[in-house]
Amino acid sequence: QGAGMATLREIGAGIDRVRAAGKQVVAYGDWYGQGAYYLAARTDEVYLHPLGMAAVEGLARYRTYYAEALAKLGIEARLFRVGEFKSAAEPYIRNDASPEAEEADRYWMADVWSRYLTDVGAARGLDPAAIQAGADNFPALITAAGGDGAKVVLDSGLVDELKTADEFREIMIGRGVRDDDLESFRQVAMDDYLSVLARESTVRSLDVAPVAIVVAQGPIVDGEQAGGTIGGESTSALIRKAREDDDVRAVVLRIDSPGGGMFPSEQIRREVELTRLAGKPVVASMGDVAASGGYWIAMDADRIYADPTTITGSIGIFGLWFNAPETMAKLGLNTDGVATTQIAGIFDPTRAYDPRVGEIIQAYLNNGYAQFIGKAAHARNTTPEAIDAVARGRVWSGTQAKDRGLVDELGGLDAQARSLAGLPADARVSYVEPELSTFERFVQNMGQSALAIAVRESGFTVPAAWLPPAMREELQMARAVFEQSDGRPWTIFAHCMCASY
Repeated sequence: QGAGMATLREIGAGIDRVRAAGKQVVAYGDWYGQGAYYLAARTDEVYLHPLGMAAVEGLARYRTYYAEALAKLGIEARLFRVGEFKSAAEPYIRNDASPEAEEADRYWMADVWSRYLTDVGAARGLDPAAIQAGADNFPALITAAGGDGAKVVLDSGLVDELKTADEFREIMIGRGVRDDDLESFRQVAMDDYLSVLARESTVRSLDVAPVAIVVAQGPIVDGEQAGGTIGGESTSALIRKAREDDDVRAVVLRIDSPGGGMFPSEQIRREVELTRLAGKPVVASMGDVAASGGYWIAMDADRIYADPTTITGSIGIFGLWFNAPETMAKLGLNTDGVATTQIAGIFDPTRAYDPRVGEIIQAYLNNGYAQFIGKAAHARNTTPEAIDAVARGRVWSGTQAKDRGLVDELGGLDAQARSLAGLPADARVSYVEPELSTFERFVQNMGQSALAIAVRESGFTVPAAWLPPAMREELQMARAVFEQSDGRPWTIFAHCMCASY
């Protein structure tokens, strides 16, 4: 539902690799949203329920604008910014999109949409122009089909056949093995599959992984933050942890962020810079979005990779200020008092707007923008003027950003951190994650972890990360002895904790 194009393209490439290995990939759906259909199109066969639909409608960006509503409420909104394309906060001061916002959005969306059409067209053997025409003419097409959306989709070549769920089950039984207990075809549920991966990961966790992946996903805010949000301190700590690990030879910073605070962004950028200075190459791998603060934290990496459809750039800065004296007056509320300096209390939103507030905010933003383009110019080996020419808050697609020198290469998460560190192409990678308490690990693994699987199978095991360091060392030694003894891969060990621990 919420995947961006860069994420879809990475998963699509994974589907391509499965097919290239000689294995069939089949898609079945009752309803394909635009993102889901992109993945379905990459398979060998696409099936749709006779009452279903594949919604390929194109890209759009519409926002709600609040200026008139705020005025009715008596709230004064003022936007301060550097960069005429920095449009994120425009809805608070306008009732429609600015010409600059429309220009920038139309430009990057046209590139991303053309890649969607090209990828789907290539996968399905269709002319991208025909897919575009199908979307543009859909009202007429579905009217002519008597409202039968599935027939429109089938006639357009987007799907191969229309099948009910039971009909599709019979097809899969014919190609595989019937499972009488399920009354369906033999299959592996996603949770069970992930549980197997978890058990394999438990074994691999005892091996050294020379490439560390730090995920920076979500808005960028101050302090310590949980997963799904980038914290200036918490994300910096993860990068620092990778840098100080003697086994780590290279770091990949995986970014999927629309930006956020300037200060936490700078905290993270500094850790990236320190990691490079420590002799460990850092690769920034951009996902769906790496814009504004998302670009700030990426710019000091040795190499910046973006998907052609990554939304990036937006090198700009803004601040909002709200005053509500009129609202206070409507409620019969008044603010009055004294101060010891000329500026004390001027940031009180219940008082009338003081122009010195704007002067202070704008000066701060001007400095922040100068810092942004200056650091970007230093990192990209160019001039602030050159960065400013492609900045001003403007958003680009990954391809457009590469053409303008903001990105080094086009690629996904498998960016070349290994080669920069002189490592073999199959060198192991591992994710650097915050330390969890024992209880957090237990909750996180409930239902699909190695622990839960083992309990169901009347055995018992725990992830290696839960064990004391001394025990992990003993397991590593035991594994080495075991493998040397007969050459077989190790499976399960039992360790008595009654004496040492």
